[in-house]
Amino acid sequence: MIPAVVLMTLLWSTDLQAQSVSPPAEYSVRLVDGTTSCSGTVEVFYRGEWSGLCNRWLWDMMRDVKVVCREMDCGNPVAVSRGPLNEDGRGGVMMWSCSGDEFSNRWCDIKGGPGVCDGGYYHHVTCSESVRLVDGAGLCSGRVEVKSNQSWVSVCEADFDRQDAEVVCRDVGCGAPAALQGGLYGGGEGQTWDKEFQCKGKESLLLDCDTSDRENNTCLPGNAVRLTCSEPDDVRLVGGGSRCAGGVEWYDQVEWRTVGAEDEDQRNVAAVVCRQLGCGSTVSVQPIKTTRGFLVSCYGSESSLRECERSYDLLPGLTVICSESVRLVDGAGLCSGRVEVKSNQSWASVCEADFDRQDAEVVCRDVGCGAPAALQGGLYGEGEGQIWDKEFQCKGNESLLLDCDTSDRENNICLPGNAVGLTCSEPDDVRLVGGGSRCAGGVEWYHQGEWRIVGTDDRDQRHVAAVVCRQLGCGSTVSALAGNTTRGNGVFCSGSDSSLRECLIMDHLLPGLTVICSDLLVQPDIFLTDPMGGVFRGHQRPEMFRGYNFTITCSTQPQYPGGSFLLTFTGSNRTQIQPAVNHSAAFLFPAADDSHQGNYSCVYDNYVFSHNFSSESELLSLTITASPLPAFIIRHVVVLLILLTTITTSYLYYKPTRRQKRVNRVSSMDLYVNAMEMVSLSSRAEAGPGEERAAQGTE
Repeated sequence: MIPAVVLMTLLWSTDLQAQSVSPPAEYSVRLVDGTTSCSGTVEVFYRGEWSGLCNRWLWDMMRDVKVVCREMDCGNPVAVSRGPLNEDGRGGVMMWSCSGDEFSNRWCDIKGGPGVCDGGYYHHVTCSESVRLVDGAGLCSGRVEVKSNQSWVSVCEADFDRQDAEVVCRDVGCGAPAALQGGLYGGGEGQTWDKEFQCKGKESLLLDCDTSDRENNTCLPGNAVRLTCSEPDDVRLVGGGSRCAGGVEWYDQVEWRTVGAEDEDQRNVAAVVCRQLGCGSTVSVQPIKTTRGFLVSCYGSESSLRECERSYDLLPGLTVICSESVRLVDGAGLCSGRVEVKSNQSWASVCEADFDRQDAEVVCRDVGCGAPAALQGGLYGEGEGQIWDKEFQCKGNESLLLDCDTSDRENNICLPGNAVGLTCSEPDDVRLVGGGSRCAGGVEWYHQGEWRIVGTDDRDQRHVAAVVCRQLGCGSTVSALAGNTTRGNGVFCSGSDSSLRECLIMDHLLPGLTVICSDLLVQPDIFLTDPMGGVFRGHQRPEMFRGYNFTITCSTQPQYPGGSFLLTFTGSNRTQIQPAVNHSAAFLFPAADDSHQGNYSCVYDNYVFSHNFSSESELLSLTITASPLPAFIIRHVVVLLILLTTITTSYLYYKPTRRQKRVNRVSSMDLYVNAMEMVSLSSRAEAGPGEERAAQGTE
């Protein structure tokens, strides 16, 4: 197997041959007027002179600065500042864009010449000199490497302690150490540092620390130290009553400045801010109409705001609310993912055995979502960190997970695949009004304590409608039309968003949107009525005796007038149809037999809003069984019971006087004769023609 470093070298050699034998020298970079060889104003050699950079973008994106630090053989980017052109007039003719992965600035997108820029600025960069973090998730995590004899070497875990970590985090411009562990970010390809650091923890730079010879020159594979530092304290949320809620501010050039973002970038910026502050998932993000701040643009995956692009163009400031102590990660949207809680300034997964429905209700509420929809272990992976060592004791009505009691776990083992995954329903902050159904009408969105009209431009109507129908659980979009008289907050969606709050909410007003979804009609009801007046729903799995009649009734809530019911029967693919009268229809079945056994369902059809809609009920499963007694015996028993009741009532009703005794005896005899005639008629009705003739002959 070819080592990675050799393979990379071969690839780069091939790339250089494809582009040119030697990269153009005029794209050389340098840092001038700095205090060290790894700090200073960035200048690029172009057309025979050293030039500064454009002011079109602030050019302090960390992916660009990474390339400069790498080109200067320095460590991590630590800081970037910006100011007007030097008095000698150098610069102002270059525009530069890098991905951050280039080995040299020569392969970045560099443009120059008149008209490229509309003014010049200098950009001052500070890189760490003697230490860097590589192969990590961001600028503040990775394998620790130090500079030794003009090459970078890994540090053995045994030669590195907490005090050393504090100095390294400070040296690379990050916050306090959060985790220290060997082998997490690989073992490195080069040699290992042959000294042991003796830092006191207060030094500003790793170069200021004392060192000593190592007692053991052996560093086993997998023991190269890795370090995760907290993000720098250069971002804050103000005015929201919590460190995880409020207006976004960023510390730049010795002052706190308001952060603004383009409409389509607000959600990405909020995600980075919540991540940098260790504040969990984004609950909401809204522009501040009265406040403006400098422009920030993020992809959403950055570890901190300093890795995003920044410009001094002014845009509305942002108000962000984060969930603070809990987050859902690796899910399909803001309301699904693996449950992680904050523990000792790091995030830990929760074991399924320590989490129940009441806990899920609080988590869904905490992250700004609706009620829990699914709870399952291992659904969204296991995560890389530790397992939460407590068991939640939520009652289900708490607003925040922090408000819940906890207890020690009975079992400290959490088997693989048991990290709990949670899917919450989307929040109830969207509704359709004026259409006679929750799945049709004008779109409104609940924001800042009131329901507001949602508007869109023509090209985005279908995307917004798709998100609304999906969030409401109303199926797919049937139509999306702009309102003529109403105007609302502009919304822009990609169409794949899980809910409207994942879309971009804009300041300007656009025509209100009317949406009709496919699940416009509510689900109809189906029930069976037997001859004795008993009513049975589908989930009750009714039984019916052979020879008895029964009725199946279809009904629906009063939404729209008219329509019809189609009764389908899976036993023989038979269907019957009746118009909906008072929103219902009854289907009569005489003399039940085995052919009636099977599944029935009601389909309600109606023509509304110039479209045909339908909705199907649940299944009603009917079983036909034999009667426990022959029908004629049952009828005889019923008649005799009637006779006995009649005689008893008559006896109690008439007073037994001497004069009336004979009358009572006659009346009782008449009643008895009449009853026997009823029995005889019932018997003849039950008998066949042959049996009836035999009975007549006997008589």
